Amino acid sequence: MDEYEMEELRKRKMLELQAKLQEQQRQEELRQQYEAQKRLAMQQILTPEARSRLANIRAAKPEYAEQIELQLIQLAQTGKLTSQITDAQLREILKRVQARKREIKIRRA
Repeated sequence: MDEYEMEELRKRKMLELQAKLQEQQRQEELRQQYEAQKRLAMQQILTPEARSRLANIRAAKPEYAEQIELQLIQLAQTGKLTSQITDAQLREILKRVQARKREIKIRRA
């Protein structure tokens, strides 16, 4: 390889890295927009006490909190929620979801 080919190779690699970085930045911006929309939806769906409870759950079980948030957003989008969900209502929802998870049992013969 001569000097010219090496320089071309460096330029190509630099362009690839820049493109990859731009894609990562775009993905991060999309994720931040999604999180902002989800936060706004939760403010409309839940009372402050219920949001606080969900934040505590998120600290302990992030996947579980994400699942609950998505279910609540779906309920709101389909029009099944007529008012904000209170802390007591959220606790009932959590009990029902938790009960469904516990019903799964594996028995060995």
